[in-house]
Amino acid sequence: MALSFRELQAQLQPDWGCEHNGDGGQFDVLVVPSLSMDQALMALVTGAHHYEERQLFALMRLRDPGVRAIYVTSKLLPELVVDAVLELMPGVPTSHARRRLHLFDTDDASNRPLTAKLLERPALLGRIRELLRPGRSFISCFVVTELEKQLSELLQVPLLGTDPALGYWGSKAGSRALFARCGVPHPPGSDLAHNLSDLAEATADLWEAHPELRRCVVKLNEGISGEGNACLELAALPLAELSGRERRSRLRAALEQLPMPAALWQELLADQGALVEAWLDGGEALSSPSVQGTIHPGGAVELVSTHEQILGGAGGQTYLGCRFPADDVYRLELMRYGQAVGEALAAEGALERYAVDFIARRLHGTWDLQAIEVNLRQGGTTHPTMALRAITTGQLDPATGLFMAPTGQAVYYTATDNLTDPQLRGLLPADLIDIVAEADLHYDPARLRGSVFHLLGCLSEYGKLGMTCIGRSAAEAEAVYQATADGLIGRARELQAGG
Repeated sequence: MALSFRELQAQLQPDWGCEHNGDGGQFDVLVVPSLSMDQALMALVTGAHHYEERQLFALMRLRDPGVRAIYVTSKLLPELVVDAVLELMPGVPTSHARRRLHLFDTDDASNRPLTAKLLERPALLGRIRELLRPGRSFISCFVVTELEKQLSELLQVPLLGTDPALGYWGSKAGSRALFARCGVPHPPGSDLAHNLSDLAEATADLWEAHPELRRCVVKLNEGISGEGNACLELAALPLAELSGRERRSRLRAALEQLPMPAALWQELLADQGALVEAWLDGGEALSSPSVQGTIHPGGAVELVSTHEQILGGAGGQTYLGCRFPADDVYRLELMRYGQAVGEALAAEGALERYAVDFIARRLHGTWDLQAIEVNLRQGGTTHPTMALRAITTGQLDPATGLFMAPTGQAVYYTATDNLTDPQLRGLLPADLIDIVAEADLHYDPARLRGSVFHLLGCLSEYGKLGMTCIGRSAAEAEAVYQATADGLIGRARELQAGG
Protein backbone atom coordinates (compact mmCIF):
# COMPACT_ATOMS: atom_id res chain seq x y z
CA MET A 1 0.00 0.00 0.00
CA ALA A 2 1.31 3.42 -0.96
CA LEU A 3 2.31 5.71 1.91
CA SER A 4 0.90 9.21 2.28
CA PHE A 5 3.12 12.31 2.22
CA ARG A 6 2.90 12.60 6.00
CA GLU A 7 3.87 8.93 6.44
CA LEU A 8 6.79 9.36 4.04
CA GLN A 9 8.07 12.41 5.91
CA ALA A 10 8.08 10.36 9.12
CA GLN A 11 10.88 8.30 7.54
CA LEU A 12 13.27 11.29 7.41
CA GLN A 13 16.36 10.89 9.58
CA PRO A 14 17.73 13.82 11.66
CA ASP A 15 21.19 13.67 10.07
CA TRP A 16 19.75 13.99 6.55
CA GLY A 17 19.22 17.68 7.22
CA CYS A 18 22.94 18.24 7.79
CA GLU A 19 24.82 19.29 4.68
CA HIS A 20 27.99 17.49 5.78
CA ASN A 21 28.40 15.10 8.68
CA GLY A 22 31.71 13.39 8.04
CA ASP A 23 30.28 10.40 9.91
CA GLY A 24 30.02 7.96 7.05
CA GLY A 25 26.33 8.56 6.32
CA GLN A 26 24.84 6.28 3.68
CA PHE A 27 21.94 7.83 1.77
CA ASP A 28 20.79 9.11 -1.62
CA VAL A 29 19.52 12.65 -2.25
CA LEU A 30 17.35 13.44 -5.25
CA VAL A 31 17.76 17.16 -6.02
CA VAL A 32 14.82 18.71 -7.89
CA PRO A 33 15.58 22.45 -8.18
CA SER A 34 12.18 23.34 -9.58
CA LEU A 35 11.00 26.95 -9.27
CA SER A 36 7.39 25.92 -8.72
CA MET A 37 6.11 29.43 -8.09
CA ASP A 38 3.61 31.83 -9.60
CA GLN A 39 4.57 31.88 -13.24
CA ALA A 40 3.48 35.50 -13.70
CA LEU A 41 6.07 36.48 -11.09
CA MET A 42 8.73 34.11 -12.41
CA ALA A 43 8.33 35.62 -15.89
CA LEU A 44 9.84 38.82 -14.47
CA VAL A 45 13.13 37.05 -13.65
CA THR A 46 15.64 37.19 -16.51
CA GLY A 47 16.84 33.69 -17.44
CA ALA A 48 14.64 32.09 -14.78
CA HIS A 49 14.96 28.57 -16.25
CA HIS A 50 18.72 28.69 -15.60
CA TYR A 51 18.09 29.23 -11.88
CA GLU A 52 17.88 25.44 -11.60
CA GLU A 53 21.70 25.63 -11.55
CA ARG A 54 21.79 27.50 -8.24
CA GLN A 55 21.06 24.37 -6.23
CA LEU A 56 24.19 22.69 -7.60
CA PHE A 57 25.84 23.70 -4.34
CA ALA A 58 23.67 20.99 -2.75
CA LEU A 59 26.24 18.63 -4.23
CA MET A 60 28.46 19.49 -1.28
CA ARG A 61 26.79 16.49 0.36
CA LEU A 62 29.07 14.38 -1.86
CA ARG A 63 31.90 15.24 0.54
CA ASP A 64 30.55 12.26 2.52
CA PRO A 65 31.78 9.20 0.58
CA GLY A 66 28.62 7.20 1.36
CA VAL A 67 26.32 9.80 -0.20
CA ARG A 68 24.98 9.57 -3.74
CA ALA A 69 23.22 12.45 -5.54
CA ILE A 70 20.74 12.48 -8.41
CA TYR A 71 20.35 15.97 -9.91
CA VAL A 72 17.52 16.71 -12.34
CA THR A 73 17.19 19.75 -14.61
CA SER A 74 15.00 20.82 -17.50
CA LYS A 75 17.88 20.66 -19.97
CA LEU A 76 21.10 18.69 -19.60
CA LEU A 77 23.76 20.61 -17.69
CA PRO A 78 27.14 21.02 -19.40
CA GLU A 79 29.83 18.91 -17.75
CA LEU A 80 31.96 22.04 -17.30
CA VAL A 81 29.23 23.69 -15.19
CA VAL A 82 28.93 20.63 -12.95
CA ASP A 83 32.68 20.12 -12.61
CA ALA A 84 33.13 23.80 -11.71
CA VAL A 85 31.14 23.06 -8.52
CA LEU A 86 32.63 19.64 -7.74
CA GLU A 87 36.17 20.98 -8.02
CA LEU A 88 35.46 23.45 -5.20
CA MET A 89 35.02 20.73 -2.57
CA PRO A 90 38.21 20.26 -0.55
CA GLY A 91 39.41 16.80 0.35
CA VAL A 92 37.34 14.95 -2.26
CA PRO A 93 38.73 14.07 -5.71
CA THR A 94 36.37 15.34 -8.39
CA SER A 95 36.40 11.93 -10.06
CA HIS A 96 35.27 10.23 -6.83
CA ALA A 97 32.38 12.66 -6.34
CA ARG A 98 31.45 12.45 -10.03
CA ARG A 99 31.04 8.65 -9.83
CA ARG A 100 28.40 9.14 -7.13
CA LEU A 101 26.51 11.81 -9.09
CA HIS A 102 23.81 11.00 -11.65
CA LEU A 103 22.45 13.72 -13.93
CA PHE A 104 19.03 13.58 -15.57
CA ASP A 105 17.06 16.08 -17.62
CA THR A 106 13.58 16.35 -19.11
CA ASP A 107 14.82 17.79 -22.44
CA ASP A 108 12.18 20.50 -22.06
CA ALA A 109 13.28 24.15 -21.94
CA SER A 110 9.77 25.59 -21.52
CA ASN A 111 9.06 27.96 -18.64
CA ARG A 112 6.85 25.49 -16.78
CA PRO A 113 8.07 24.17 -13.41
CA LEU A 114 10.59 21.35 -13.63
CA THR A 115 8.52 19.17 -11.30
CA ALA A 116 5.53 19.40 -13.63
CA LYS A 117 7.75 18.20 -16.48
CA LEU A 118 9.00 15.30 -14.39
CA LEU A 119 5.48 14.18 -13.52
CA GLU A 120 4.69 13.99 -17.24
CA ARG A 121 7.58 11.55 -17.87
CA PRO A 122 6.92 8.20 -16.15
CA ALA A 123 9.77 6.46 -17.98
CA LEU A 124 12.25 9.05 -16.71
CA LEU A 125 10.85 8.73 -13.19
CA GLY A 126 11.26 4.97 -13.47
CA ARG A 127 14.97 5.33 -14.25
CA ILE A 128 15.40 7.71 -11.31
CA ARG A 129 13.49 5.38 -8.98
CA GLU A 130 15.82 2.50 -9.85
CA LEU A 131 18.79 4.48 -8.49
CA LEU A 132 17.22 5.38 -5.14
CA ARG A 133 17.93 2.98 -2.28
CA PRO A 134 14.68 2.19 -0.41
CA GLY A 135 14.65 3.59 3.11
CA ARG A 136 17.85 5.57 2.51
CA SER A 137 16.67 8.23 0.06
CA PHE A 138 15.02 11.64 0.20
CA ILE A 139 14.14 14.53 -2.11
CA SER A 140 15.59 18.04 -1.77
CA CYS A 141 13.74 20.91 -3.48
CA PHE A 142 14.05 24.67 -3.82
CA VAL A 143 10.41 25.06 -2.79
CA VAL A 144 7.71 22.54 -1.89
CA THR A 145 4.29 22.85 -3.55
CA GLU A 146 1.56 20.37 -4.36
CA LEU A 147 3.65 19.35 -7.39
CA GLU A 148 6.60 18.30 -5.24
CA LYS A 149 4.24 16.60 -2.80
CA GLN A 150 2.78 14.61 -5.69
CA LEU A 151 6.30 13.66 -6.84
CA SER A 152 7.18 12.40 -3.37
CA GLU A 153 4.06 10.23 -3.19
CA LEU A 154 4.56 8.93 -6.72
CA LEU A 155 8.18 7.90 -6.09
CA GLN A 156 7.37 6.83 -2.50
CA VAL A 157 10.41 8.78 -1.32
CA PRO A 158 10.24 11.28 1.58
CA LEU A 159 10.79 14.96 0.85
CA LEU A 160 12.92 17.12 3.15
CA GLY A 161 10.81 20.25 3.13
CA THR A 162 7.73 21.90 4.55
CA ASP A 163 4.36 20.38 3.68
CA PRO A 164 2.58 22.85 1.34
CA ALA A 165 -0.41 22.55 3.68
CA LEU A 166 1.66 24.79 5.99
CA GLY A 167 2.35 27.33 3.24
CA TYR A 168 0.22 29.95 5.01
CA TRP A 169 3.11 30.59 7.39
CA GLY A 170 5.28 31.69 4.47
CA SER A 171 2.72 34.14 3.09
CA LYS A 172 2.63 37.83 3.96
CA ALA A 173 -0.45 37.39 6.16
CA GLY A 174 0.91 34.25 7.80
CA SER A 175 4.23 35.97 8.51
CA ARG A 176 2.49 38.76 10.37
CA ALA A 177 0.53 36.24 12.44
CA LEU A 178 3.74 34.38 13.25
CA PHE A 179 5.55 37.56 14.32
CA ALA A 180 2.68 38.49 16.61
CA ARG A 181 2.78 35.03 18.19
CA CYS A 182 6.56 35.13 18.74
CA GLY A 183 6.70 38.69 20.02
CA VAL A 184 8.85 39.76 17.07
CA PRO A 185 8.38 43.48 16.25
CA HIS A 186 6.79 44.18 12.85
CA PRO A 187 5.20 47.20 11.13
CA PRO A 188 1.54 48.15 11.52
CA GLY A 189 -0.52 46.58 8.75
CA SER A 190 -3.79 45.10 7.59
CA ASP A 191 -5.49 41.79 7.04
CA LEU A 192 -5.81 40.35 3.53
CA ALA A 193 -8.05 41.99 0.94
CA HIS A 194 -9.09 40.42 -2.37
CA ASN A 195 -10.38 43.44 -4.30
CA LEU A 196 -9.49 47.10 -4.72
CA SER A 197 -12.39 48.39 -2.63
CA ASP A 198 -11.45 46.28 0.38
CA LEU A 199 -7.77 47.13 -0.09
CA ALA A 200 -8.66 50.84 -0.17
CA GLU A 201 -10.64 50.34 3.03
CA ALA A 202 -7.66 48.63 4.68
CA THR A 203 -5.33 51.41 3.54
CA ALA A 204 -7.67 54.08 4.90
CA ASP A 205 -7.93 52.27 8.23
CA LEU A 206 -4.13 52.07 8.44
CA TRP A 207 -3.70 55.79 7.70
CA GLU A 208 -6.45 56.78 10.14
CA ALA A 209 -4.70 54.80 12.88
CA HIS A 210 -1.31 56.30 11.89
CA PRO A 211 -1.95 59.69 10.21
CA GLU A 212 1.78 60.47 10.33
CA LEU A 213 2.39 57.88 7.60
CA ARG A 214 3.71 59.40 4.39
CA ARG A 215 3.66 56.15 2.41
CA CYS A 216 2.73 52.50 2.72
CA VAL A 217 3.63 49.32 0.89
CA VAL A 218 1.09 47.07 -0.82
CA LYS A 219 2.07 43.39 -0.85
CA LEU A 220 0.63 40.50 -2.80
CA ASN A 221 0.23 37.69 -0.29
CA GLU A 222 2.49 35.29 -2.19
CA GLY A 223 4.96 37.69 -3.82
CA ILE A 224 8.61 36.64 -4.05
CA SER A 225 11.91 38.56 -3.95
CA GLY A 226 10.03 41.86 -3.74
CA GLU A 227 8.13 41.20 -6.96
CA GLY A 228 4.56 41.83 -5.88
CA ASN A 229 5.40 44.77 -3.60
CA ALA A 230 4.73 48.40 -4.47
CA CYS A 231 4.94 51.71 -2.62
CA LEU A 232 1.84 53.89 -2.36
CA GLU A 233 2.61 57.57 -1.71
CA LEU A 234 0.13 58.79 0.89
CA ALA A 235 1.70 62.22 1.29
CA ALA A 236 0.73 63.03 -2.31
CA LEU A 237 -2.95 62.58 -1.43
CA PRO A 238 -4.76 65.21 0.71
CA LEU A 239 -6.17 62.51 2.97
CA ALA A 240 -6.60 64.74 6.01
CA GLU A 241 -8.81 67.13 4.04
CA LEU A 242 -11.22 64.43 2.84
CA SER A 243 -14.21 62.78 4.42
CA GLY A 244 -14.00 59.08 5.16
CA ARG A 245 -15.89 58.15 1.98
CA GLU A 246 -13.86 60.56 -0.17
CA ARG A 247 -10.64 59.25 1.38
CA ARG A 248 -11.48 55.67 0.41
CA SER A 249 -12.50 56.71 -3.08
CA ARG A 250 -9.23 58.61 -3.60
CA LEU A 251 -7.21 55.67 -2.26
CA ARG A 252 -9.00 53.24 -4.54
CA ALA A 253 -8.17 55.40 -7.55
CA ALA A 254 -4.52 55.54 -6.43
CA LEU A 255 -4.42 51.76 -6.02
CA GLU A 256 -5.74 51.33 -9.57
CA GLN A 257 -2.67 53.22 -10.80
CA LEU A 258 -0.22 51.45 -8.51
CA PRO A 259 3.12 50.73 -10.25
CA MET A 260 3.09 47.09 -9.14
CA PRO A 261 6.04 45.12 -10.59
CA ALA A 262 3.92 41.97 -11.01
CA ALA A 263 2.11 41.79 -14.32
CA LEU A 264 -1.68 41.47 -14.08
CA TRP A 265 -1.45 42.25 -10.40
CA GLN A 266 -5.16 42.92 -9.97
CA GLU A 267 -5.91 39.37 -11.14
CA LEU A 268 -3.35 38.12 -8.61
CA LEU A 269 -5.02 40.32 -5.98
CA ALA A 270 -8.30 38.50 -6.53
CA ASP A 271 -6.61 35.11 -6.48
CA GLN A 272 -4.19 35.33 -3.55
CA GLY A 273 -5.08 38.58 -1.83
CA ALA A 274 -2.91 41.48 -0.72
CA LEU A 275 -2.32 43.51 2.41
CA VAL A 276 -0.96 46.94 3.21
CA GLU A 277 1.79 47.80 5.70
CA ALA A 278 3.32 50.99 7.00
CA TRP A 279 6.37 52.01 5.01
CA LEU A 280 9.22 52.37 7.48
CA ASP A 281 11.09 55.60 6.89
CA GLY A 282 14.83 55.48 7.22
CA GLY A 283 15.60 57.77 10.11
CA GLU A 284 19.38 58.26 10.36
CA ALA A 285 20.19 55.01 8.50
CA LEU A 286 18.30 52.13 6.89
CA SER A 287 19.18 48.55 5.92
CA SER A 288 17.45 45.27 5.00
CA PRO A 289 18.95 42.41 7.02
CA SER A 290 17.73 38.82 7.10
CA VAL A 291 18.35 35.65 9.09
CA GLN A 292 18.31 32.09 7.74
CA GLY A 293 17.83 28.79 9.51
CA THR A 294 17.21 25.09 9.00
CA ILE A 295 14.66 22.93 10.79
CA HIS A 296 15.98 19.37 10.96
CA PRO A 297 13.81 16.25 11.04
CA GLY A 298 12.86 15.87 14.68
CA GLY A 299 12.43 19.64 15.15
CA ALA A 300 15.93 20.89 16.01
CA VAL A 301 16.46 24.47 14.76
CA GLU A 302 19.87 25.55 13.42
CA LEU A 303 20.68 29.12 12.44
CA VAL A 304 22.91 29.10 9.37
CA SER A 305 23.46 32.75 8.40
CA THR A 306 22.52 36.41 8.60
CA HIS A 307 22.76 38.82 5.68
CA GLU A 308 22.40 42.39 4.58
CA GLN A 309 20.14 42.20 1.54
CA ILE A 310 20.95 44.32 -1.49
CA LEU A 311 17.67 45.59 -2.94
CA GLY A 312 16.93 47.49 -6.12
CA GLY A 313 14.46 47.66 -8.97
CA ALA A 314 11.89 50.33 -9.69
CA GLY A 315 10.50 50.41 -6.16
CA GLY A 316 13.65 49.39 -4.32
CA GLN A 317 11.94 46.15 -3.27
CA THR A 318 13.57 43.60 -5.61
CA TYR A 319 16.28 41.29 -4.25
CA LEU A 320 19.57 41.70 -6.14
CA GLY A 321 22.18 40.20 -3.82
CA CYS A 322 23.49 40.07 -0.26
CA ARG A 323 26.41 40.63 2.09
CA PHE A 324 27.34 38.18 4.83
CA PRO A 325 27.11 38.59 7.76
CA ALA A 326 24.59 41.18 8.93
CA ASP A 327 25.86 44.26 10.77
CA ASP A 328 27.32 43.40 14.16
CA VAL A 329 25.29 46.12 15.93
CA TYR A 330 22.08 44.07 15.62
CA ARG A 331 23.26 40.65 14.42
CA LEU A 332 22.69 38.81 17.71
CA GLU A 333 19.22 40.34 18.12
CA LEU A 334 18.46 39.25 14.56
CA MET A 335 19.55 35.72 15.46
CA ARG A 336 17.37 35.66 18.58
CA TYR A 337 14.31 36.60 16.55
CA GLY A 338 15.26 34.06 13.86
CA GLN A 339 15.55 31.33 16.47
CA ALA A 340 12.14 32.18 17.94
CA VAL A 341 10.46 32.10 14.53
CA GLY A 342 12.23 28.84 13.66
CA GLU A 343 11.02 27.18 16.84
CA ALA A 344 7.45 28.33 16.18
CA LEU A 345 7.66 26.97 12.63
CA ALA A 346 9.09 23.68 13.92
CA ALA A 347 6.14 23.39 16.32
CA GLU A 348 3.83 23.72 13.30
CA GLY A 349 5.69 20.90 11.54
CA ALA A 350 7.83 22.94 9.12
CA LEU A 351 11.09 21.46 7.83
CA GLU A 352 14.33 22.51 6.16
CA ARG A 353 15.13 26.09 5.10
CA TYR A 354 13.38 29.20 6.32
CA ALA A 355 14.35 32.87 6.34
CA VAL A 356 13.07 36.02 8.02
CA ASP A 357 13.50 39.41 6.36
CA PHE A 358 13.74 42.62 8.41
CA ILE A 359 14.03 46.36 8.07
CA ALA A 360 16.64 47.93 10.37
CA ARG A 361 16.48 51.66 11.12
CA ARG A 362 18.71 53.82 13.27
CA LEU A 363 16.49 56.18 15.20
CA HIS A 364 18.07 58.69 17.60
CA GLY A 365 21.25 56.61 17.70
CA THR A 366 19.52 53.28 18.41
CA TRP A 367 18.84 50.50 15.90
CA ASP A 368 15.26 49.30 15.55
CA LEU A 369 14.48 45.92 13.91
CA GLN A 370 11.10 45.27 12.29
CA ALA A 371 10.28 41.88 10.74
CA ILE A 372 8.83 41.99 7.24
CA GLU A 373 8.21 38.42 6.05
CA VAL A 374 9.02 34.72 6.39
CA ASN A 375 10.15 32.54 3.49
CA LEU A 376 9.54 28.78 3.81
CA ARG A 377 11.92 27.76 1.06
CA GLN A 378 15.40 28.21 -0.19
CA GLY A 379 16.15 31.67 -1.54
CA GLY A 380 18.76 34.01 -2.92
CA THR A 381 20.86 33.79 0.24
CA THR A 382 20.85 29.97 0.37
CA HIS A 383 23.35 29.03 -2.32
CA PRO A 384 26.06 31.56 -1.28
CA THR A 385 26.00 30.07 2.23
CA MET A 386 26.11 26.54 0.81
CA ALA A 387 29.03 27.53 -1.41
CA LEU A 388 30.95 28.97 1.55
CA ARG A 389 30.38 25.84 3.60
CA ALA A 390 31.43 23.64 0.70
CA ILE A 391 34.73 25.35 -0.06
CA THR A 392 35.90 26.18 3.47
CA THR A 393 34.51 23.30 5.59
CA GLY A 394 33.90 25.98 8.23
CA GLN A 395 30.83 26.71 10.33
CA LEU A 396 28.79 29.50 11.87
CA ASP A 397 29.76 30.52 15.40
CA PRO A 398 26.42 30.84 17.24
CA ALA A 399 27.97 33.16 19.84
CA THR A 400 29.01 35.81 17.30
CA GLY A 401 27.17 35.01 14.07
CA LEU A 402 30.51 34.96 12.23
CA PHE A 403 31.50 32.16 9.89
CA MET A 404 34.76 30.65 11.01
CA ALA A 405 37.15 28.75 8.74
CA PRO A 406 38.94 25.74 10.31
CA THR A 407 41.96 28.01 10.85
CA GLY A 408 39.89 30.24 13.15
CA GLN A 409 39.76 33.06 10.59
CA ALA A 410 36.38 34.77 10.11
CA VAL A 411 35.20 34.75 6.49
CA TYR A 412 32.87 37.23 4.75
CA TYR A 413 31.25 37.49 1.33
CA THR A 414 29.29 39.65 -1.07
CA ALA A 415 27.03 37.71 -3.46
CA THR A 416 24.68 38.38 -6.36
CA ASP A 417 22.50 36.62 -8.92
CA ASN A 418 22.46 39.77 -11.02
CA LEU A 419 25.86 40.72 -12.41
CA THR A 420 24.49 41.84 -15.77
CA ASP A 421 26.24 43.67 -18.58
CA PRO A 422 25.80 43.63 -22.39
CA GLN A 423 29.54 42.95 -22.75
CA LEU A 424 29.07 39.56 -21.07
CA ARG A 425 26.51 38.40 -23.61
CA GLY A 426 27.96 35.84 -25.99
CA LEU A 427 30.58 34.55 -23.57
CA LEU A 428 30.54 30.79 -22.99
CA PRO A 429 31.20 29.23 -19.57
CA ALA A 430 34.60 28.09 -20.87
CA ASP A 431 35.41 31.71 -21.76
CA LEU A 432 34.50 32.80 -18.25
CA ILE A 433 36.76 30.20 -16.67
CA ASP A 434 39.64 31.30 -18.91
CA ILE A 435 39.12 34.96 -17.91
CA VAL A 436 38.94 34.08 -14.24
CA ALA A 437 42.14 32.02 -14.41
CA GLU A 438 44.06 34.69 -16.33
CA ALA A 439 43.01 37.47 -13.95
CA ASP A 440 43.53 35.41 -10.76
CA LEU A 441 39.92 36.02 -9.71
CA HIS A 442 39.13 32.44 -8.67
CA TYR A 443 38.74 31.41 -5.04
CA ASP A 444 42.06 30.59 -3.38
CA PRO A 445 41.61 28.40 -0.25
CA ALA A 446 45.05 29.34 1.05
CA ARG A 447 44.16 33.04 1.08
CA LEU A 448 40.44 32.56 1.85
CA ARG A 449 39.85 35.04 -0.93
CA GLY A 450 38.34 35.05 -4.41
CA SER A 451 35.13 34.41 -6.33
CA VAL A 452 32.88 31.41 -6.92
CA PHE A 453 30.42 31.53 -9.82
CA HIS A 454 26.95 30.22 -10.58
CA LEU A 455 24.20 30.76 -13.18
CA LEU A 456 26.77 30.07 -15.90
CA GLY A 457 23.90 29.04 -18.20
CA CYS A 458 22.62 32.65 -18.23
CA LEU A 459 25.93 34.05 -19.43
CA SER A 460 25.87 33.66 -23.20
CA GLU A 461 22.17 34.34 -23.77
CA TYR A 462 21.52 37.11 -21.26
CA GLY A 463 24.92 38.51 -20.29
CA LYS A 464 24.03 37.64 -16.70
CA LEU A 465 26.03 35.85 -14.03
CA GLY A 466 25.88 34.96 -10.35
CA MET A 467 28.88 35.03 -8.02
CA THR A 468 29.92 34.80 -4.38
CA CYS A 469 32.97 36.92 -3.58
CA ILE A 470 34.84 35.92 -0.44
CA GLY A 471 37.32 37.71 1.79
CA ARG A 472 38.66 37.85 5.34
CA SER A 473 36.77 41.05 6.12
CA ALA A 474 33.66 42.76 4.83
CA ALA A 475 35.84 45.35 3.09
CA GLU A 476 37.97 42.67 1.42
CA ALA A 477 34.89 40.76 0.23
CA GLU A 478 33.50 43.95 -1.28
CA ALA A 479 36.85 44.71 -2.92
CA VAL A 480 36.92 41.19 -4.40
CA TYR A 481 33.41 41.75 -5.73
CA GLN A 482 34.35 45.02 -7.44
CA ALA A 483 37.59 43.61 -8.82
CA THR A 484 35.79 40.56 -10.19
CA ALA A 485 32.98 42.56 -11.79
CA ASP A 486 35.39 45.08 -13.30
CA GLY A 487 37.80 42.38 -14.44
CA LEU A 488 35.14 40.25 -16.11
CA ILE A 489 33.40 43.10 -17.87
CA GLY A 490 36.66 44.75 -18.92
CA ARG A 491 38.11 41.55 -20.35
CA ALA A 492 34.81 40.71 -22.04
CA ARG A 493 34.88 44.11 -23.71
CA GLU A 494 38.37 43.42 -25.02
CA LEU A 495 37.27 40.03 -26.37
CA GLN A 496 34.24 41.53 -28.05
CA ALA A 497 36.54 44.04 -29.71
CA GLY A 498 38.77 41.22 -30.94
CA GLY A 499 41.52 41.77 -28.38
